[in-house]
Amino acid sequence: MSENVYIAGIGVISAIGSNIAETLQALENHRAGMGAITTLDTIHRERLPVAEVKFNNEILAKLTGLPATVSRTALLSMMAAQEAWEDAGVNELTGLRTGFISANTVGGMDKTEDFFSGFLENPQNGGRLRDVVHHECGSVTELVADRLGIKHLVTTVSTACSSSANSIFFGARLIKHNKLDVVIAGGADAITKFTINGFNTLQILDEQPCTPFDEHRKGLNLGEGAGYIVLVSEKLAKKLPKDCYCRLSGYSNANDAHHQTASSPDGKGSYLAMKNALKQTGLQPSDIDYINLHGTGTANNDISEGIAIQRLFDPHYPKMSSTKSFTGHTLGASGGIEAVFAALAIKHGIIYPNLRLTTKMEALPFTPEKFFLKNQQVRHVLSNSFGFGGNCSSLIFSTA
Repeated sequence: MSENVYIAGIGVISAIGSNIAETLQALENHRAGMGAITTLDTIHRERLPVAEVKFNNEILAKLTGLPATVSRTALLSMMAAQEAWEDAGVNELTGLRTGFISANTVGGMDKTEDFFSGFLENPQNGGRLRDVVHHECGSVTELVADRLGIKHLVTTVSTACSSSANSIFFGARLIKHNKLDVVIAGGADAITKFTINGFNTLQILDEQPCTPFDEHRKGLNLGEGAGYIVLVSEKLAKKLPKDCYCRLSGYSNANDAHHQTASSPDGKGSYLAMKNALKQTGLQPSDIDYINLHGTGTANNDISEGIAIQRLFDPHYPKMSSTKSFTGHTLGASGGIEAVFAALAIKHGIIYPNLRLTTKMEALPFTPEKFFLKNQQVRHVLSNSFGFGGNCSSLIFSTA
């Protein structure tokens, strides 16, 4: 069994940038991606801000080489996965056992919505069947894997907001057990009318840019995008032309089974995920230098996660923040995007700000960071991704 799994490449697209360089610049300049809805024909267009990727499908198609007729989720996935694959520099090596483990929650729902509206107007001839061919989540993964030429193992994870984190540590386990040499892991999701309507029904959307971990937080902003990391074995890492970003040193999944959409009030699932990830690494809580909070900005989620952090880290708290204050909540893509942020934090020694935080939560003894910090010692990063149904996952990234 391989002891270490390394991150050799990273790729990202979100509302704050279409690649790594643009994203880093936005993070450093405190530039969030929330704005008015532009891509969807929805009754919420004038009321609810979202964090949209700034390219339409036609531009994404030209950039990726995929046809514009495929789902937006697939286009976003291709953008980030291609950047990560090229960044890793493993595509010139032959004989590798490769895998693509990708997460999403909406699949091709955006195209299905297009079909359905046309069908309602004309049940006999309305709607294009090509819009429903790639509806299911696995089809998104297969489209991108085919384009990248990955065939040894291709699979899809869909566990709500923990989806990407689960895809990442599944990939790591396959490498550790000598089933694969290299895995592109992460996820993608696009904003759809179904998603906006669903979260609006739950009454957890903020009508202003979200304020995670603020005492007066009112909800989340939906976002879209994709984030992928390229995981490689220790043996392969030594053959690559450049140094790896970091290691994936620990991971864990726990499920408190408390509620379909709400986190447990005592943060049990969050606590178990973080505790068990730390146990796997052999690290102490005091060894963690930064926590990328799940931090959606809802009343329930932030207090639940906060209580779990207090239970595990009290009285010494690492620096922490929610980067969803930049990207919005990208759902199935969030764990992948935030894994990229974790790798960048270690490589560049940086800590991200929790934007728009003005009032400390009275129930918690800690306060997230408010400013972008450089020249920090960042050896170990804990990244949290907690999903519906109590599915909680934590990843720990460490220096290579």
